[in-house]
Parts: sequence; structure tokens; C-alpha cells
Amino acid sequence: MQNEQAHVAAHILTEALPYIQRFAGTTIVIKYGGNAMENDELKNSFARDIVLMKAVGMRPVVVHGGGPQIAQLLERLGKESKFIQGMRVTDNETMSVVEMVLGGLVNKEIVSLIQSNGGKAIGLTGKDAGLIKAKKMSLPTESGDLLDIGQVGEVDSINTAVLEMLAASDVIPVIAPIGADEKGVAYNINADFVAGAVAEVLKAEKLILLTNVAGLQDKDGNVLTGLDSERVKELIDDGTIYGGMLPKIECALSAVKNGVASSHIIDGRVPHAVLLEVLTDKGVGTLITR
Repeated sequence: MQNEQAHVAAHILTEALPYIQRFAGTTIVIKYGGNAMENDELKNSFARDIVLMKAVGMRPVVVHGGGPQIAQLLERLGKESKFIQGMRVTDNETMSVVEMVLGGLVNKEIVSLIQSNGGKAIGLTGKDAGLIKAKKMSLPTESGDLLDIGQVGEVDSINTAVLEMLAASDVIPVIAPIGADEKGVAYNINADFVAGAVAEVLKAEKLILLTNVAGLQDKDGNVLTGLDSERVKELIDDGTIYGGMLPKIECALSAVKNGVASSHIIDGRVPHAVLLEVLTDKGVGTLITR
């Protein structure tokens, strides 16, 4: 039995070798959140994936969300979560909770996970060192009016010097999706779009978005992969891609159109999903290329 296990391990390593050689020295941006954060096994397998990637010469950059954790704290405070067009309405009180949860609790937990699994990590928000300059987001309505949803923002620019310095060191950056405008006003930003913007400015090899499904699926539930922008547009037009998957697809498409070699939408509920996508022949999700 031990001999058989050794042969399996050797096979896995030899399958991974060409990918390790190919991606050594490249930047890989991973958006981490949702179901992948929900139990200790998945948390630790994610952390080990990131540490191993760094150990073999890749340059992982982690961007995280934390919507469920924000909702839980708001509920404990007796404050209702409100969403419009999928965006959390963020008044000043809610923004304080967002900063506490994302910039404090969640960010520091991920840093600790990476370090307890043998890596070095540094946590920061987009406010640190002017990393993410944000601008206020307003949502258009069918009547043409604009809805004010409070301190919800979008990425205006990214300070690449800070990221490049960290990514080139032995430290793994862990970024909370909070930005600030020129006046210092803080904004809550969708983590998928922050990850996409970071991947674009760093000209990353890969953008990996962890989600709670097996990948982009057709109407029969089959996972689709090897897609290009033209095929994705067809799937949007025929209604295959809709709802909560649309922002992820838009983010993935924008990334590959703006210099990222490939985007991946993968199942964060699968242990070691990131390594399976990066270092194996089959992968575990949807691959999107130019």
C-alpha cells in the first residue's frame, strides 16, 4: 500500500512539473471568498495552495471578499442588509462595519492561515499606501436616473509600485477590497472587480475567481471550459449566463482583454481547488482566454 501511494505521489509531482516550470516567476491573482471560507479544511487547503505556489517560484496575490461575515455582524448589531442590483447599500454605519470585517477580521485571519501553513503574508486594504483609488458608483435605473447606494465604489486606479514590490519579495499580499477617493472617503468595492483590476495592472498570467459552483455551466448543468470572448457573448445572449455569474464573467473577460493570459472560474468548495486548476492537466473549472 505504501509503495502504491508513493507511485501516486510521484505521478502527481511529474504531472505538476511542467506547470511549475511554465508559471515560475509569473503573477497569479486569486479572488478568495464565499464557500471556500466556510470551514477549517477548506481554509487550510487554500492557504497551503498559496504557500506552495510561492515556494515553487510563482507570485500569488490574494484579494478577498467577506459578504457573509459582514451580514452576520450587521445582523448582530440589529441592522438589516439591503441590496440593490446585487450591490450592498452602504451607509456610513455599514461602511464602518465593512472596514472592521474586511480590513480587520477577515484579512488578518487569512494572513494568519498563510503564516501558520509556512508562508509569509502581509494584509492590507486599498487605503494603505494609496493602493486602490476609488470612485463612487451610481446604479442606472430603467428610467435613466442614477441610484445613490452610499459608499459603494469602483476601482479608479491601482498603485502598481506597491504591489510589484510586495509580489517580487518573499511576502504574499492579501488585499481587502476597500478603496478611498482623493478626499479620503472610504468605499466598499466588489472583490471580483478589485481582483480583476489588480490582475490587469500587474499583467498577471492568471486571474482565478473562486465561487460556489463547479464553474460556468450550460443549461444541462455541464461545466463549460476553453471559452473565448466571442463564445461567452453567445452564452450571455442566449441566457445561459445570467444573474450572479454575470459580474464574474464580465470581470474575467475584461481581464483577458486587458493583458491577463487567462481567467478561471473555479469551485471553492473543492479542497486544493487552486492547485488543481494551476498544476494539473484537467483543472477544476471554467477557463476563459482571449
